Amino acid sequence: MKILYTEEFSKQFRKLPSDAQHFYKKQERIFLNNWKDARLHVKKLVGHELSFSFRITRRYRVIFNFVAEGTALFLTIGHRKDIYR
Repeated sequence: MKILYTEEFSKQFRKLPSDAQHFYKKQERIFLNNWKDARLHVKKLVGHELSFSFRITRRYRVIFNFVAEGTALFLTIGHRKDIYR
């Protein structure tokens, strides 16, 4: 699996608390190995044909799309109460 990052994702990642950044790195390794791993809690976003999210912690999520076979584009990362707007 290959991951591409939007500018928005990079900007929001830098704003995360350091513990959330640490947990993200662990989850990213799991995603690279198997994006369907149950530890990620991957969900298809309702009303968005191509978008998915996965859990970093109970509070933080990543929203992503698949842009090609074996390639995911991470769109944004943030607190669950803010990210789905």
